[in-house]
Amino acid sequence: MNYPPRSRMYELFQILQQQIENKYGIPVIITDVPEPFTGDLDGASIYVDIDEDIDSALFILVHLFGHTVQWSLCEDARRIGQAVPEPTDEAFLKQLRIYEEQACRYSLQLFHDVGVNDFDQWLSDFAACDFAYLDHFYRTGEKRDARSFWKPGQRILEPLPLPEFTPRRWKSRLSGIVL
Repeated sequence: MNYPPRSRMYELFQILQQQIENKYGIPVIITDVPEPFTGDLDGASIYVDIDEDIDSALFILVHLFGHTVQWSLCEDARRIGQAVPEPTDEAFLKQLRIYEEQACRYSLQLFHDVGVNDFDQWLSDFAACDFAYLDHFYRTGEKRDARSFWKPGQRILEPLPLPEFTPRRWKSRLSGIVL
């Protein structure tokens, strides 16, 4: 995998965590997240597993921020995010793709809002990997190493301006999909 330097990722994790907590009022909790999850959200807080590598932790942080925005604005987004993982139909997978991409586009905007414009390819590649994993899991029920779906040079996502939103606690997604 082609990653930016780990030292830069640590720096950005701190910057983005502060932005999420201070500007948006969403606590970021670094904790032991129950298997098989690597992070969690409830609409008002973001949880990142303490054992994650910095590249995964950074993606989880910004991706769950994107989902938090979605959950604050749209009941359908909460429904998709809390769906029970099982093989499903094409219509749901299409909705899931839109949901996942929108969250990543909000994530990309978060990077841009703090002046970081050199992570677009990294985030786009990670987003494509994440969705490929989910698509495979929903189609087959098989859990593989998510990194086995990594393909560099994916289509670069366009940032999506962050709308005004008010974080609101819903239920944890521990009973929902593996995002």
